Amino acid sequence: MTEAMRAPLFDPFAPGFTDDPYPQYAVMRAEAPVYQHPFGFWLLTRYDDVSWLLRAGLSVEDRNVTDSTFRQLQDQMYGDQVPAADKSMLDRDPPDHTRLRRLVSKAFTPRAIEALRPRITRLVDSMLDAIDGQGQVDLVEALAFPLPFTVIAEMLGTPPADHERIRQLSGTVVRSLEPVADPALVAAIAAADAELTAIAADMIAWKRSNPADDLLTALISAEEDGDALSDDELIAQTLLLYIAGHETTVNLIAGGTLALLRNPDQLALLRNNPGLAEGAVEELLRYDSPVQASRRITLEPVTIGGITIPAGAFVMASLGSANRDESFWGADAAEVRLSRDGAHRHVSFGAGPHHCLGASLARLEASIALARLTARFPRLALDGDVTWNGRINLRGPAHLPVSLS
Repeated sequence: MTEAMRAPLFDPFAPGFTDDPYPQYAVMRAEAPVYQHPFGFWLLTRYDDVSWLLRAGLSVEDRNVTDSTFRQLQDQMYGDQVPAADKSMLDRDPPDHTRLRRLVSKAFTPRAIEALRPRITRLVDSMLDAIDGQGQVDLVEALAFPLPFTVIAEMLGTPPADHERIRQLSGTVVRSLEPVADPALVAAIAAADAELTAIAADMIAWKRSNPADDLLTALISAEEDGDALSDDELIAQTLLLYIAGHETTVNLIAGGTLALLRNPDQLALLRNNPGLAEGAVEELLRYDSPVQASRRITLEPVTIGGITIPAGAFVMASLGSANRDESFWGADAAEVRLSRDGAHRHVSFGAGPHHCLGASLARLEASIALARLTARFPRLALDGDVTWNGRINLRGPAHLPVSLS
């Protein structure tokens, strides 16, 4: 078989990849930890390389990509269909990133997040009350989705909305964060983005007439050094917070629960030692990262592992692979061990200037949910086949059937 005919070493479209990408990552760490895909982008899979890239202060703005192969493929697939969220802080370099993050970060201070503990606890308990006495439930529908969705909606102070429609739309839009080879999906992403943008604009208009002590009001009225958010920036930050505020934590709660159910000894350890919940969340974040990859664009040539990546290259940092790298974590990197020392050194929340702003909120929601779920239902068990959401990047269970008694 010629080189041109050989399948790429990294193939996220291979059958079964979105259910379990880790075998592919293991091969890449061993054979090509700094890998250039035929599509033109680069992929890093080892912990040290990924950690360096995230902290290196490189660009996140796609306009800086100069690689002709990757650019041609992007233009061919997307054309002028640029998502509205490209004005969010997730996709901006300094000084715009610095300004936007500073305006939003006031709602995510440790003190502000800790103040949410009683409310999150009440929400978890009410959701568990609602399923108590049922034989089997889908834990995604019962807890993993509604908890973070409710929390971020309350933090933003959004008006009543069609939660199911927003869930469907956001699930489509986040596919823009991964390789896309289907023109129909590109069109669906563009349509979902347009509809979500209209929903966000309506929410903002409603909030202007109904201000309150919430994050959306704060963003509308934010002004530092005479520099308020533009209308487009306001919509982009609202969508980013709304989508990132629930999509990733859904995966953490559902994926973390699944990992525990598949490792009964670790589930028993948490149930018998509820004080382990916060540390357990760190290990579960490491074991199965809710976000599988993050990207950077080189502004000058960089040499990693003896290989030089040119300027203007699109580089993917595989968070999921880095978190399973045996050379960093040890021989049991592919196993769940809630007592693992240093589990907090995972890269699931990224690192450097773009470290996840909502990391402490996700940790709090997951630790409360997992501790109270496992204590409330001592016979909790997997009860059927898990259905994965089919995503390459924000992957997690779409349906998680469990028995409660």
